[in-house]
Order: sequence, then C-alpha cells, then structure tokens
Amino acid sequence: MDDELTQRIRHRAREKWELAGYPEGRSDEFWLEAEKEVRGEQDTYQELKSDPSVTTNS
Repeated sequence: MDDELTQRIRHRAREKWELAGYPEGRSDEFWLEAEKEVRGEQDTYQELKSDPSVTTNS
C-alpha cells in the first residue's frame, strides 16, 4: 500500500473511531471500513479520469 493511500485510510479510520465515541478493541473494524471507502473513492476517481462520459449522478 502506498504512503498516501495508507494516510488517507488512517485518517478516515480515526474519524470513524471518534464519531463512534472512541470504543476500545474495534480498530480492525474501523480500518477495514475506512479502507473499503477510500479504495472505492479511488476506483471511482480512476474510472471518471479514464472515461469522462461516466457520471456518478443518477
């Protein structure tokens, strides 16, 4: 995993942890949720970049 991606995931996981009230023992859960979100955003960005005719609006 590259450093920028790791940093984005770490930041998102911490936001999720804080919003959940700082629960103990759930770091893996927050990391996996954050990783899924960040990678999804990255995939969407790459798709839009490669084909500008694609839109995320319904």
